[in-house]
Amino acid sequence: FARAVIEAGLIWVGPKPEAIATMGSKIEARRLAAEARIPIIPGFSDSQEPVDLSDAADRIGYPILVKASAGGGGKGIRLANNPAEFDTALNEAVTEAERSFGDGRVIVERFITRPRHVEVQIVGDSHGTTIDLGTRECSVQRRYQKLLEEAPAPNLAESTTTGLRESAVRMAGSIGYDSTGTVEFVGDDETGDYFFLEMNTRLQVEHPVTEEITGLDLVELQLRVAGGGELGLSAGDITFNGHAVEARINAEDATNGFVPQLGQLT
Repeated sequence: FARAVIEAGLIWVGPKPEAIATMGSKIEARRLAAEARIPIIPGFSDSQEPVDLSDAADRIGYPILVKASAGGGGKGIRLANNPAEFDTALNEAVTEAERSFGDGRVIVERFITRPRHVEVQIVGDSHGTTIDLGTRECSVQRRYQKLLEEAPAPNLAESTTTGLRESAVRMAGSIGYDSTGTVEFVGDDETGDYFFLEMNTRLQVEHPVTEEITGLDLVELQLRVAGGGELGLSAGDITFNGHAVEARINAEDATNGFVPQLGQLT
């Protein structure tokens, strides 16, 4: 769609199509993160043969996640606590990934038992400038869907915050990112380690909490760089004030095992 917009002679508001395509594959994104010297969760995706994926799970050590390479939104993710659960987890993840994204490829990954989901807002322009706008945390989730988003991520060591922000800028810079976006990480609350998770090549619905603590209008910045303009900001221009929290409401059917539904007004 992005390519079609550009080919039609219109201005595409968002990153260049190549960046969207590259980051749309978690397998490719993991490879690029490793090349950029960003820690990645121990995992395997070199083969999609069930026996190879099972052997990789044994090497990585249980519990493990079987996770769709394409898409997002918590779809195509299954947990296997031991080898006896692996086949079912793999089949369910592949089936859901094919149904949801038309791509059944998966990654077998170490499951972090005490995770923190931390992300970094980044913005870049087509003139070589890439900066970050600080951290957010979205560890409170249901079915891998974010419920609470807060900025900045609380109770992180200063060294961890610095590492996350520098890693995000390095990741975005490595692909010449030229719009707003988010680099997501999972942290291990037991060890303090953090690992690259994925990059969202868009302006997420969580962006208002970043706007609240920076005083910046991210939509304005996105439109400015989409028109070919310079970002007009440097890392030294960014200041953080206060704390902001956003909450989501997820509609579920309480009479049917709390499965997701479209919701209704009563």
